[in-house]
Amino acid sequence: MIAAIRCVLRRDLLLALRRPSDVATALLFFVIVASLFPLGVGAEPNQLRAIAPGVIWVSALLSSMLSLARLFAADHADGTLEQMLLGAAPLGAVAAAKVLAHWLVAGLPLVAIAPVIALQYDMPVPLYGTLALSLLLGTPVLSFIGAIGAALTLGLRGGGVLLALLVLPLYVPVLIFGAGSVDMAAAGLSALGQLQLLAALLVVSAAFAPWAIATALRISME
Repeated sequence: MIAAIRCVLRRDLLLALRRPSDVATALLFFVIVASLFPLGVGAEPNQLRAIAPGVIWVSALLSSMLSLARLFAADHADGTLEQMLLGAAPLGAVAAAKVLAHWLVAGLPLVAIAPVIALQYDMPVPLYGTLALSLLLGTPVLSFIGAIGAALTLGLRGGGVLLALLVLPLYVPVLIFGAGSVDMAAAGLSALGQLQLLAALLVVSAAFAPWAIATALRISME
C-alpha cells in the first residue's frame, strides 16, 4: 500500500510539472482576486486590515476549487481510474495520495504567497504566522472535501456547477475558523482555539474523506 501511495503521488506530481499552466492558473487567480478588493473598497488602512483575513481566505477557497474538476477527470478519460479500482492497493489510500498531490500543487503555493498578499492590506507582520498556519491547516481540508464532490460529479454534464453547489456549503466551517483565527490574533486574543478546530477538521477529514472518495468513485464508475 505504501508503494502504491508513493507511486500515485509521484505520478500526479510529475503530471502537474508537465502542465505548469494548471499550477499557475490557480496561483494567479488567487493573486488577482485578492488584489481586486483594495481597488473596490478603497485604500483606507483600517478598513483593509479589517477585511484582509476574510478576503484572503475566500480567495484561497475559490482558487482551490479551480482544479477540483480535473482531479479525477484525466484518469477517468484514459481508463487509469478503472485500473485503480481493480488494483490491489486500497482505493481509499490511492484517493488520499491523489488529494495530497492536489494540495501540494494547488494548496501549498497559496500558503507560501499569502503573506505577500497580506502586504497589500497593511496587515501587521506578527499576524503573518497565524495566517500561514491557518491556511496550512485549512487548505488540505478544502482539498479533501472538494475531492469528495469531484468524485461524486465525475463524468456528469455540467459537473463543475454541481461540484460548486456541493462543496461550497461544506467549506463554510473551514472559512469561519480560518479567517476567525487571524481576526482573534489581530484583536490581541489567542487564536489557539480556532487553530485547534482547524487541526481537528484536518484529522477527521484525513481519516474519513479518502474512504468517502473511494465510495463516490465506485458509484460514479457504475
